[in-house]
Amino acid sequence: MATNNYHLNDGSSLAPRLELQQSWWAMIGLGENGREWTMEEKFEQIAAAGFTGISATMPPEQDYAEWHRLLDKYQFTFSTVAFPSSKSDMRDILDIVKQFGRVQYINSQVMDSFVVGDEAVQLLQDLLEASNEAGIPHFIETHRGRITQDLLRTTDYVRALPQLQLIIDLSHYIVAGELDGGVGSRAEAEFDVLLERTAGIHARISNGEQVQIDIGKSGKHQMVENFKRWWRKGMRNWYANAVPGDILSFVPELGPPGYAITRLDENGREIETTDRWQQALLLKQIAEELWQEVVAEAANKNAIR
Repeated sequence: MATNNYHLNDGSSLAPRLELQQSWWAMIGLGENGREWTMEEKFEQIAAAGFTGISATMPPEQDYAEWHRLLDKYQFTFSTVAFPSSKSDMRDILDIVKQFGRVQYINSQVMDSFVVGDEAVQLLQDLLEASNEAGIPHFIETHRGRITQDLLRTTDYVRALPQLQLIIDLSHYIVAGELDGGVGSRAEAEFDVLLERTAGIHARISNGEQVQIDIGKSGKHQMVENFKRWWRKGMRNWYANAVPGDILSFVPELGPPGYAITRLDENGREIETTDRWQQALLLKQIAEELWQEVVAEAANKNAIR
């Protein structure tokens, strides 16, 4: 895995491409006939759906062999989610990542939301320098409840740190700011600042009141067009600067209950109100369509020149 200026590149001469990974966290509780799929059945479902990788927290050391077996069997890439709060934390994470041996990139939700201003900028710089020295691509997720708690402080970090590249998940800022279908020009301008640093996208759609909503079987919810516009901008910005071997990750990340909206059945059990797996496949389809648009648009521009 080649690293250069904090971005993801596999060292090949392949055209810049979209990597479709599924969130392992988002597979919690999924199954059929009242039974959750086994680990291997989840791999089978992810592969059959056309994903090419998995995004997950690092597995326990005793599970490394089984993860390696399944990643090899299904020829999956693997990215990991980390939660560092100091440079020392980051070094420990990097040691574990190197021990596991096949991490494509690290996506950090940096702790915590009470670290602000110059202290936050210094912490982000320290974390990125540590991973760059280790030769492992490392991106910061736009996530509430973390150092990236809100939109405005995160745009300040982007302006302060030219090397900061982001995993874009705007659902957090939509719900944190109660930005509904009437997303205004001021928020849009701040989103544009973040989208200039797109290194990957986590897909979840918020309506400004719930962080994760059902968008229907065909994605006709009014907020879908907003998220498609933002994802398209992020893809377009990334593609404009991409070189052979570059990889842009896209991860549907629909969380289990706690994120997923639920109701109580007659026995007091939480029941999800949506088919989370089918929703993930719809988000994947949307990403593929947007990517085709961006690539075709770039090809047309080059043809005109």
